[in-house]
Amino acid sequence: METTSRTAEHEATTTAGRKVDGYLLAAFPWYGLDEAFNGPRWLMQVGAAADGTVEHGATGHGEEPTIKVESPQDERFAVVVTVASRPVRRSADGTGVLEATSVSTAAWLAGAGLLAHTWPTQMERSLRQDWLDQQTMLAWELADDLGGGGWSELMLPVDGAPTSFAYRESEYGWVLAGSASEGPDAVHIGAYGRGMSAYGLGFSVVKDITSYRE
Repeated sequence: METTSRTAEHEATTTAGRKVDGYLLAAFPWYGLDEAFNGPRWLMQVGAAADGTVEHGATGHGEEPTIKVESPQDERFAVVVTVASRPVRRSADGTGVLEATSVSTAAWLAGAGLLAHTWPTQMERSLRQDWLDQQTMLAWELADDLGGGGWSELMLPVDGAPTSFAYRESEYGWVLAGSASEGPDAVHIGAYGRGMSAYGLGFSVVKDITSYRE
């Protein structure tokens, strides 16, 4: 489990300046839904290592999700998470080691993202944090076992090429994760959504990240 890298990168986000500035600093390509999707596109946030290196981020499509709606199932959105492919490396301060990123990293970030925008309507407000902690741990465990019974295979196009993704559904939405490209631009792709079927989606490199609304 990539405990060190997941914790540091998930919590370190760009907070100053324009939101798009963090995306522009990335040394890897961003992915989003392909041109078949003609709805709204918007930026979420990037995650960075302690030295400021951008490691992952997410692009949103459809309606911006909120946990405040009466019925979350009425929302229609898909979020694409792009994770830079990284080998095992020293931490920025030289005191530890960050494990390699993988498809599991993308699955974990996608699962955590879906939970962050979910509020079980039958649950008392005071109990949500306990529920969130429990479900986050479950998402973590599932991300470490992509070949297990909690996942199925889903083939979707990435830059036009059929690509295998690990896929799972829950009452709160769906999550998937796979890899795209090779070489210096290699990334892992995660995605989550609700109200939009994952089966008809396709992914492609975002040609102009500034075209996404902040």
